[in-house]
Amino acid sequence: MAAKDYTIKINLTGGIVSAGDLYQILEAAERADVQDIRLGNRQQLFFTVMEDKLSTLTQDLITADIIYEVDADEHPNILSSYVTEDVFYHANWLREGVYKDILDLFDYRPQVKINLVDNNQAFVPFFTGNLNYISSETSNYWFLYIRFPKTNIIYQWPSLIYSEDIPGISSVLEQIIFSNKELFYDQPSIDGNRLHDMVRASGSFVIQPITSPLKLPEFKLPYYEGFNRYGHKLWLGIYRRDELFPVSFLKNICKICLQTRIGQLYTTPWKSLVVKGIELNDRDLWDNVLSNHRINVRHASNELNWQVEDLCVYGLNLKNYLVRKFNEEDVRTYRLCFAIKTQPKTGLFGSIVIRTQQDIRKGAKLKEELFEILHTRDFNPNSKDFISFRREVAKEELSKNLIALCDLYYEQQGNPEQFSGEAYNLVNQEALDSKDLPVYKVYQCQHCFTRYDEAFGEEANQIPKGTAFEAFTAYECPTCGSPKEDFVEVEGLLALC
Repeated sequence: MAAKDYTIKINLTGGIVSAGDLYQILEAAERADVQDIRLGNRQQLFFTVMEDKLSTLTQDLITADIIYEVDADEHPNILSSYVTEDVFYHANWLREGVYKDILDLFDYRPQVKINLVDNNQAFVPFFTGNLNYISSETSNYWFLYIRFPKTNIIYQWPSLIYSEDIPGISSVLEQIIFSNKELFYDQPSIDGNRLHDMVRASGSFVIQPITSPLKLPEFKLPYYEGFNRYGHKLWLGIYRRDELFPVSFLKNICKICLQTRIGQLYTTPWKSLVVKGIELNDRDLWDNVLSNHRINVRHASNELNWQVEDLCVYGLNLKNYLVRKFNEEDVRTYRLCFAIKTQPKTGLFGSIVIRTQQDIRKGAKLKEELFEILHTRDFNPNSKDFISFRREVAKEELSKNLIALCDLYYEQQGNPEQFSGEAYNLVNQEALDSKDLPVYKVYQCQHCFTRYDEAFGEEANQIPKGTAFEAFTAYECPTCGSPKEDFVEVEGLLALC
């Protein structure tokens, strides 16, 4: 019988880890004969250990006071855009101290996904969490968008949240959601206003009214690899095509950090590592460690703008296959990013999504590989309002169809109305009843959560804008083929892919 292996997950809260803590993790992994570690989409750390080494490893992690999970993800990592500070973007008020103060106030381990994101950046996704806190223009106040667990329903909190209240309100929200699963967990429809009323009744939090809606920034993925200068220092981004970071290499990285008084390292949602604060005079130290471990930098941009599910060999192989095809055709992908989904509700970040239409199981041989290609309506990966572009596409035809979709995007660039920077102010049902707001119905497939929105119609299926759902004598879901009868009326909320 083959020896069993176990996946160890360690959350690096906010994508931040001290060089000393990471070195302790790596030492424990090395003693357990671990050769490589991986980074995840939520800035966490993974590695695999054999059964006979598990006990030694866990004892070492406990001794080092490192919290871990074995073959589990019951406590998702808190994701943050802290990594972007200074090197990719300069926030108005959301500086290092604010992030750290909020993260330090979490005195419990969340069971829902929490995002802390600066509203001016496009590097870290906005809506991939269950509780998505997005900075507002008002200092120390945040928008809150709730994506209810195991659903694609998003509710906008009707007021801004104060920074120091984020851990407390997150705890209350989690408790209420898990105590009332029949109302707020894995349900086809959910009343967000009811949750809001229950939270208000449970405690007092500092709030501010929303005076202007959230506007998503234009998506431009910054080049996040190699040596880059900012101010009088350098930052280094490290990307691995196979997602594997050798333990020996990372240990040397930590040693240089400790030697040169760099206190922290940062992980990104693109499964890469960032080192900030490198002195110009220390550049040779970093060049040497990259050379000694044969670590390549400066990959092509069209290889860096992909999201693949964590620990998904199939998705990673497909990504590398498509990147090679793109390179052969010299495809332009500027301002686009791609996601490969083999499982539902993984909340990946992508303006274009390649979704498998067959069961991808470990070791299973596929008779044929078919895919659906989707894209967000405005090609901004944060919008999460998806349109089906092609279905039942064979693997051999994928690159051709993706190139056609890229061409469509650049053709639409000439039409400014297509990309007008939509304001994401998700109004509640009470606001929808106002006579000052346009009211229209949105219908959602109960199986795959695809929406039909009469305000947009379906251009790909020659259904013009303004066509009411009731006008169809027959209708078929463009994503899963379900009939009209399987659609239900929902609030005008964003649909997450």
